[in-house]
Amino acid sequence: MASTSAPPPSSSSSWPPDPIPPVGYLSRKALPIKRNDAESLTREDVQFDLLNHIFSDQTAVFTPQTPGKTTKLPFKELYINALYNSSKCSKVLKEKMVETPAFALEFAKICLLTNVGRINTTMAFFPEMKTALRTYHPVPSLQKTDGNAQDAPRIKNCLKAALLPSELKTLPPSSPDEILLKLRTGKRPPTSVVNLVFVLSNHAAPLARVHFDGTVNFLDFFLPKPLASADRARAFLWFMYHYLENPAGSNPFDDDYSRKHPNMAPYLRPLSQREAARENVDTEDEIIWGNMMSNQRNIFLHKLVSSMESDKKAKPAAPHFVPAAPEATPSVGHRTGQEPSRDEAPFMFYVPGREPTPSREVNEQETPMLLPDPRHGRRHQTEQHQQNQPPAAPPQYIRHRQPPQQQQLPRHHTIPIMPRSHTRTYSAPISRQEEGRSIVQQAFHMALNSDPLLDSDEENADDNLRVDYRALSPL
Repeated sequence: MASTSAPPPSSSSSWPPDPIPPVGYLSRKALPIKRNDAESLTREDVQFDLLNHIFSDQTAVFTPQTPGKTTKLPFKELYINALYNSSKCSKVLKEKMVETPAFALEFAKICLLTNVGRINTTMAFFPEMKTALRTYHPVPSLQKTDGNAQDAPRIKNCLKAALLPSELKTLPPSSPDEILLKLRTGKRPPTSVVNLVFVLSNHAAPLARVHFDGTVNFLDFFLPKPLASADRARAFLWFMYHYLENPAGSNPFDDDYSRKHPNMAPYLRPLSQREAARENVDTEDEIIWGNMMSNQRNIFLHKLVSSMESDKKAKPAAPHFVPAAPEATPSVGHRTGQEPSRDEAPFMFYVPGREPTPSREVNEQETPMLLPDPRHGRRHQTEQHQQNQPPAAPPQYIRHRQPPQQQQLPRHHTIPIMPRSHTRTYSAPISRQEEGRSIVQQAFHMALNSDPLLDSDEENADDNLRVDYRALSPL
């Protein structure tokens, strides 16, 4: 569908000038295939007949991109070798490509669709895919060997790493002009075939008036348009030879139109509606297999959701606060079921081994918390505390009072929690309790009777703390 030449400019100019007609699918947003999860990609979606014509061509005119090889290759072998030599191609994938040539051919066709942007990186091709960022799609026409077709992001990484050995340490050419410049200086091939497809896809719009009449571009080859698949495949291979081998001489993929018009791609024959309906027709077996894989995907999703809900219910919820004892009474001025005011709200304080709890008044009938004994394990103390603890009650906000005078208790005995006042007024210094506290006893004593918000000089120290200071001071 290419005209012989551009129409001559009109003698009578009009203002404003007529807008330039749009060039095919200029927007990259319209290029990727859009399908719901578990929906099959049909032959029309992937343009199966076009891919079949491209990879079945046996014209061996392309220079190998592997060092040491000189025998010319057809496009199929050139492209598959580029994928095989990619640094991001896994060992398992390489072994599968060598053992099953049919899988290598199917994988190359999917890679070519990803190469031009027809398959974006949100697609995956195996039903056990769990991430919610991608959608699963069976491709019956390109998955007949039941091989692991990877997912689109891994395919894209494999394509980006498919470079020539000389391009591993330098940037590959990123425009058609750079590729042609390398080719004219004697560098053959000037870049890898995968990078060439990337470049031609990114510059499809400007090249539409270089090799076509402006109404068709490179990306239109892979879209469901009423153009003959065989002609599109010939034009695609013409682009490959023009930018990889020889842009000035004869092209083995020329037709009568391209021979008469140098630098122009072969003619693309438009199809009638009846002729277009005969291309890219899914077989009955492919439809059945696609429906089967869609059902398998739905069953997998139902099981995945059910297992996630079961795990969520089985996981216990961690309590945020430790409830007060049932004997505790509400604070003064606090009505039941009403949140305390800001002045009455208790302050939080930390007790080693427990979650932060609201400060509360210690009731004589309330079972206090056990302090850990250094000679016994935490598990024994926890079990003893659970045996002595009365049944839990709803959380109560308790108004605290000034801490009572602490009494010396024997070992293994419980001592009450000393609450912190939210003011900066403290009681008189605590007198010395006993001579020669152990290090652990002194540590717990200081944890319960010192305020972390004050400096050490403002604390009311006892004789045991002074003993610690003298022991730590230099001689």
